[in-house]
Amino acid sequence: MNILILGIGNILFQDEGIGAHFIHYLDEKYEFEAKESTVSIVDGGTLAQRLIPEIVKYDELIVIDCIDADNSKPGDVYFFDYHKAPSFINWQGSAHEVEMLQTLNMIDMNKDLPHTNVLGVIPKRVADDTTFELSKEIIDAVKLMEEVIIKHLKKLDIEMKIKREVTIEEIAQISFKRDIINGPKI
Repeated sequence: MNILILGIGNILFQDEGIGAHFIHYLDEKYEFEAKESTVSIVDGGTLAQRLIPEIVKYDELIVIDCIDADNSKPGDVYFFDYHKAPSFINWQGSAHEVEMLQTLNMIDMNKDLPHTNVLGVIPKRVADDTTFELSKEIIDAVKLMEEVIIKHLKKLDIEMKIKREVTIEEIAQISFKRDIINGPKI
C-alpha cells in the first residue's frame, strides 16, 4: 500500500500553516518502517489542484489541515474519513488560494481519490500578521495530532521510530527551507 501524508496550509499566516509545519515535524522526528507499504510525506502548501497528479498515485491519503467545526475551540483536533465527515465539521480551508476540499471533490468525481482521512485542527490565529509563530493552542494540539496519526499508521502496519526529538516551534521557524527527501518532488 502506498500512503501519502499531505500537509496543507500557508506557513506565512500563523496557525494556517500547521498542516505544512506538522508534516515537516513528522519527517524530522520519525523514520517510517513497513514491510509492504511506502510512506511519502509532502508539503502541499497552497498548491491544491496542482497536487492532483501526485494524489492519484496513492492508495491511502492523510490530509493535515486547519478546519472549522461547530462548538469548537482553537486547538481542538478532529480525525475523520473524507467521505464520512461529520456534519458539524466545516473544512473549507482558510487562506488557501484554491481550496483543498474542492480539489479532493474533483478527484473524487473522477473516481481517482484514494481512501482519504483528514486530520484537522481548529486554528486560533490566521492572517493577523505574516509570521511563522504558532499560537499556544496549536502548539499544545500537536501532541494529540501526533498520537492520532501514529495510531492510524499502526493500523496500516506502519511503524515509526524516533530519529530525533524536535518541537513544532523549532520546525515552524525552518520548515520553509526544509526539503523533504522521502517524498516525491512536485
